[in-house]
Amino acid sequence: MMMRIKIFWDQNAPGGLETAVEKRIRSILGIPLEVVESCILLSGYNRERDQYDAQKILSRIQLFKRQRGKTEPILLVVPHDLSIRGQDFVFGLARESVGAAVVSTARLDNGYYGREREDSDLAGRIAKEGAHEIGHLFGLEHCPDVECVMFPPRTLGELDRKKLAFCTACGKKFRLREGVDSL
Repeated sequence: MMMRIKIFWDQNAPGGLETAVEKRIRSILGIPLEVVESCILLSGYNRERDQYDAQKILSRIQLFKRQRGKTEPILLVVPHDLSIRGQDFVFGLARESVGAAVVSTARLDNGYYGREREDSDLAGRIAKEGAHEIGHLFGLEHCPDVECVMFPPRTLGELDRKKLAFCTACGKKFRLREGVDSL
């Protein structure tokens, strides 16, 4: 039986995009996904930076999975800005060893940059980052191809340049790694 990935959507994350994001990630990965409202309590808020520590959120997901006996990979979508030690921010982060990933919508939204909000842009960006982090959960590393979903963007422009797809090499690695067949 093919593994189903759970997308936990934080109740404060932009609403109404869940289905569009799920469909886009499924088209990239070719595996089943299920979007559910998140019941994970966040930790790791840094008041001075007004950001959450992404590592601490991953630890919280790990604890949640252990307490509930969950084995499937979880991607948590949150509205809060994320950071890790040594970086001003991250769009997302994954911990392959526990099957946990988090993506922030904060810097993916045009509004963060003083531009008009566009749901299609936001859904595409969440899907790219979500697929990127899920790729890490399946053992994929960063890719030098700037259009591949596994390319590590440092700016919104770099993220927007990525396609909603793996490059040929990363797609092959993903399918070989997990025995995934396209839907």
